[in-house]
Parts: sequence; C-alpha cells; structure tokens
Amino acid sequence: MSKIGNDAASTNTIHPGIGGSPQQVTIQDNFWGRYIRLVQDVVIPYQYEALHDRVPEAEPSYAVSNFEIAAGRKKGEFGGMVFQDSDLAKWLEAVGYSLSIKRDSELEQQADELIDLIGEAQQADGYLNTYFTIKEPEKRWTNLNECHELYCAGHFIEAAIAYYEATGKRKLLDIMCRMVDYIDSVFGPEEGKLKGYDGHQEIELALVKLYRLTGEEKYLKLSSFFIDERGQAPYFLLQEWEKRGRNSHWSGMKTDSLDLKYNQSHAPVREQTVAVGHSVRAVYMYTAMADLAAITGDKELYNACVRLWNNMADKQLYITGGIGSTHIGEAFTFDYDLPNDTVYAETCASIGLIFFAQRMLRLSPDAQYADVMERALYNNVLGSMAQDGKHYFYVNPLEVWPQACTCNPGKHHVKSERQGWFGCSCCPPNVARLLTSLNRFIYTTHGDTLYTNLYIGSEVVTELGGTAVSIHQQSEFPWDGTVTMKVNPAAEAEFGLALRIPSWSKGMEIRINGAAISMDESVEQGYRIILRTWRAGDVIEAQVPMEAHRIYAHPNLRADAHKVAIQRGPLVYCLEGADNGEPLSSISLSEGGTFTETFDETLLGGAVVVEGSGSRIDQQGWTGGLYGTEKAPIETVAIKAVPYYLWGNRGSGEMKVWIPEDKA
Repeated sequence: MSKIGNDAASTNTIHPGIGGSPQQVTIQDNFWGRYIRLVQDVVIPYQYEALHDRVPEAEPSYAVSNFEIAAGRKKGEFGGMVFQDSDLAKWLEAVGYSLSIKRDSELEQQADELIDLIGEAQQADGYLNTYFTIKEPEKRWTNLNECHELYCAGHFIEAAIAYYEATGKRKLLDIMCRMVDYIDSVFGPEEGKLKGYDGHQEIELALVKLYRLTGEEKYLKLSSFFIDERGQAPYFLLQEWEKRGRNSHWSGMKTDSLDLKYNQSHAPVREQTVAVGHSVRAVYMYTAMADLAAITGDKELYNACVRLWNNMADKQLYITGGIGSTHIGEAFTFDYDLPNDTVYAETCASIGLIFFAQRMLRLSPDAQYADVMERALYNNVLGSMAQDGKHYFYVNPLEVWPQACTCNPGKHHVKSERQGWFGCSCCPPNVARLLTSLNRFIYTTHGDTLYTNLYIGSEVVTELGGTAVSIHQQSEFPWDGTVTMKVNPAAEAEFGLALRIPSWSKGMEIRINGAAISMDESVEQGYRIILRTWRAGDVIEAQVPMEAHRIYAHPNLRADAHKVAIQRGPLVYCLEGADNGEPLSSISLSEGGTFTETFDETLLGGAVVVEGSGSRIDQQGWTGGLYGTEKAPIETVAIKAVPYYLWGNRGSGEMKVWIPEDKA
C-alpha cells in the first residue's frame, strides 16, 4: 500500500511540487482571517447539518443517508444525484484543512464517525460508491461518461490526504488506498483492463497528490494513464456509449449524439489548443496536466497547459475571474463570448481555475497566473458565499434583473439571492475547502527564491540559501496597498525574495530597512526579485497604490461595448439597486469623471465604497407609449459602487458590473 508512517503529523507543511523547500504557512490576516473563521465556526457546522438533511429551508442532501444505506445501517433508496458522495468528501477535506489550522475535538469526532461509516460502506474488493452499491451494483464502470465513479473517488482521495496530514489518522487514507488499488486493477493499458477514463476529470489531480504523499509510483502512473488515454481514437467514451445502446443516465432514453468536447475527450490533451466544454472538468484536467508536467518534466504537456491557459485567460475569462459563458453544459462557448446576464461562471469553475493557476506558478514564476488567481479569489469565489456563511450562489452573474430570473426561461439558472443549499451542491463545500487551505496559495519557491503571489497576512517558515527562514507578512489588502515583510533567517544568508507587481497597480514602491530600491531592475515576469544577503530583523515595506479606476473590454467583447467597469485593487465593483435605484439600465457613468473612495464601516462588516458622477434616464419625463419619437430627458445623478463580492447581501435587487459610459 503506502510508504508513509503511522505517526501523527498535525502540520501545515506544503510541498511546492518542483524546486524549493517545503513551506509551513500560517495565515494571520484581518480580511481573510474573518472568512476562515466564518468557515470554521459557521460554514462547516452548517454543512454538516445540511449533509444530514437537518436544515429545514435547504434542499435535502442525502449524502450521509446514502452511506448509511450502503453500509447496511438502515434501509432505503438512493437519494440525490449520481455524484452525491462527493459533497461529503469535500466537506471532510475542508475539515482536514480546518483541523490543520486549529484542532477541534468535537469536529474531529464528527469526522471520525463519518469515516467509520464510509469504511462500512466500502465493498470487499475495495469499491466505494453509494449509487452503484445501492441502486445498480451490476453496472459498475459501464457509464464513465455520466456517472462520476472516478470523480467521487478523486474527491475522497483528496479528503483522505487532508485529514491524514491534519490528524495523523490514516483510516480514510487506507480506505482510499484500497479503492485506488482496486481501480488500478480495473484500468490501464494492460491486456484485460479498461482503457478508459472518467467523464468528469478529478481523480487525475487527486492521484498526483496521493503519489506525493506516499511515493507510490503506481499512483503517478495511473494518473498519467488517465490523462494520456483521454481523447485517443477510437474514443473510449464513444465506444462505451454505443455499447450501452446510446442510452443516457440522465434521461433514461437513447440519445442521438455524444459531444466529446463537453468533457474534453475529443482530442489528445497535448493537441488541445482552445478551452472548450464543461468549464469545471476542463480546469480540473488542466490542473492535473500541470502537476504531471512538473513531476515528469514533460515539455509537450507543459506547452499544452500554456496554450490552454492563454486562450482561457486572454479570451474567455470574466473580469470577476469567472469562466463558463453558458448554462447549456456549464461550458465555455467561443472567444470573446462573455454575456453578463446569462453567464454561468460556476463557483467550482473559478476554484478549479485557482488550482490551475497555483500549479502553473509552481512550473513558472509568472505573475499573470497569480493575477488571475487573485481576481478569481477576491471576486467570483468570495462573492459566491453570503456574509452569513449559510447561503450560496452556484451561478455568479455580472448583471441581474430579479424578475427576469423568475420569468425568462433563458435566465432561470441565474438567481438574485443566494440559496441555502442545492440538489447539486458541489459549490458550497468547495468554497469551504478552498478557504481553509488558502495558506497553500500564497507563496511558491523556485531555487533559493521565495515568490509572494498573494498579499495575505501570514507567516511562512521555509529554507532558503541553506538556512531556515521565517518571514512574517502583514498586509492591509484589499482596502489598502501597504505590505510589510519581516525577514528572519536563522543565520545570515543570500537568497531571493520576489514580490508580485499586481497588473492593476501603478507605481509600486519598495523599501528595505527604510531605503527605497529601484523598480527598474530585477523585474522578471511581473515580480520584483530582491537578491541579497539577509539578516535577522530586515524589513521590506511595499506600497501598492490602490485607486479606483476604469476597466474597458476588448473591442471583440460585444457584451461590454461602450461600457466600463470599476476596479480598485483586486476588487471589481458593481452597482446595486439598493444604492442607485432601479432600473440600473437607465444609469450611465460620466466619461473621465473622478471617483471618491470612502471606507464605510456600516456596510456588511466594512468596505471601501466608490462614488462618481453619471446620468439617469428620467422615466417621469417619458411621454411616449412603449415606443416614441422623442428621447427621454436625462438627469445628473451620483453613482455608488460596492465591491462585487458583497452584492446580494441586502435583499433581492438589481445588480450590474458593466456600466454604459457617456461623454461628460
């Protein structure tokens, strides 16, 4: 099985993947600390109740109930989606990360009891999946395209690793090693094995994590097999579809065609150049590709990652860090097609994008990856969860008209208020596991240089220049661009510290021990690299100007033509009806006008509010009917914008990010 020992290991140690030393990172940040505590104190307990179907206003989860039935503890029918197991897995993963931050005996006991239940549900041969155990035991591995068997396994692998690293308890890890050993006996290039792969990528990145933890080469080999086999003619998923009579799990009926682009199985991954299909599946796969490229040195795989990243980030990315333009297939569409009011931008997709960005940073210290990671984190992901920690967006629109959400079938997927839970509830536990593992995304190491990717207050302990080093970062982000880093090597040593120059910043200033350093030298791929002999007590002070400014879209981005968005620091802003009245469609922003920025302590825990001047169509002055020959009068108005991540916390109302711009 695995090569790790049985001794307890409660630690935040993070292994960069290639190059550098392990890092131990602890977050100590006013802004993000609040959200991490919210996850620990509210979100994880709330989701525990939701998974047990004990939240009256929320849709039932069935997740725990399914395991109780599969374990023989009670009788009943399988409930929920075919992939329902994964919600419990992601919750356990979040618990593992939370326990790494702060031990909690009650939470640990809850998790241990659920792990015991999972063990009871595991079949004698190692197989673990409640849907097929309860409902269709004879149909294992017959519909990989739709039924998520390997996807669920992947999430449980990730949960097992997180829980082991936090507690030293390896029961769930042993369960999943048995499951993976069984999977390895079913899939592979050898004669008699299935030469297939899952319709929803996830296990590929999980197997890399398991390899890094255990050192077992077969886990890396299995991950590589799933990636390499995908998209190869004669197309396993197509053959499988034909073999089962072209029947669909979801409709129970025959289907006319199978879209291989939907799950990126239309071509070998090394030949793919454009991000297509279901966006979550895509970025989970790209993450695994980057992982494998890092470990194996596969240049072809790395080049494919770069191509796919560039297409996605340059032509298919929302300003909020969302991806996926259409609810049909929760998918990418084509370059520059980024509608605001029918957008999908699933929360899970942005989380997967953050994973992909993190892996690309491990491959190459290029600030463009950190810029996108920051954009997705502060806007799309954070905005998906209400300030109470108990309500969530699955879809993250950039423009909302509440009545259209309920009356227009083309916008039925868009909500004007966050929901308590979902029948398909992949996003809420995904947010919980990301925020509790946020310490893993702040720094990367290449050689003897530590790169700061995110300005989040934290302490990192690592080894640089042959000596142990601790660095304490104090950050005032996202409201102020002041960052202080106190450097404490165990002994004087030469090494590099690299600070990201945010793409939204102008005129970043850096001082070392009070003396300004030049920003014109040692800038590589968006980082200011400071290479010197460091002594205990050295202090870096960085000032990143944060001013509200206008953002314009590429001319080919038709949805945003003649419109402007407001950004301040890493935060994208929006207009809400609560501040500006409705309809927001009547409002335009004056071109060239200045902004006023004020910190409003009363706004949902405190936030910087941006105000400017604009105009509004005076509806009272309209004299025509539905249509008229005279233009309605225009009145001058003050416009108030709030951070996008806060929208929808003050009741249902209109919202928009992109605002028409008029000549002043």
